[in-house]
Amino acid sequence: MLRREFLAVRNRLTADDVREAAEALAGRALGLSELARARTVAAYVSVGSEPGTLALLDALRARGVRVLLPALLPDNDLDWGAYTGEGSLARVEHGGKMALFEPTGGRLGPDAVAGADVVLLPGLAVDARGMRLGRGGGSYDRVLARLEDAGTHPALVVLLYDSEVVERVPSEAHDRPVHAVVTPSGVRRFHSGA
Repeated sequence: MLRREFLAVRNRLTADDVREAAEALAGRALGLSELARARTVAAYVSVGSEPGTLALLDALRARGVRVLLPALLPDNDLDWGAYTGEGSLARVEHGGKMALFEPTGGRLGPDAVAGADVVLLPGLAVDARGMRLGRGGGSYDRVLARLEDAGTHPALVVLLYDSEVVERVPSEAHDRPVHAVVTPSGVRRFHSGA
């Protein structure tokens, strides 16, 4: 129910709204100290009315950052590949779920995310505790569990619209808080994250 409400608001955004928010979001994110220091960033390519990420991905690459992008596996886990520019992406249909833009190069394996200094997470909302509401597929729950199992502690940052920072979202025992949320108007950090 809550997911549908957030998606309905996103679906009412115009192409101009999405583009303007993406530019502002990239500017805010590039100011993060975690991204300034990062050598490897695990990210994703936004689709539809999600907060746009391509400008940010290209700016990170221009800084010499290695950008890893996910490829959805049949069991909803994520494999990873390197982003080498917009020409290195292919639109992949995932039977009945959604079409995603995934890297066309070689796959690095699901554990490649453990080498990231920062993980940029998609979501629908984040609350005052730093708890993220995802789309419900569980892919990023697996990523976060994999990072914990590997003993790595990258900065976890969710990219959202301003209206998606809310007082509380439902959470379960396995959910992990993020360290920060970046929206077009600013950055909010959460002490519970790290």
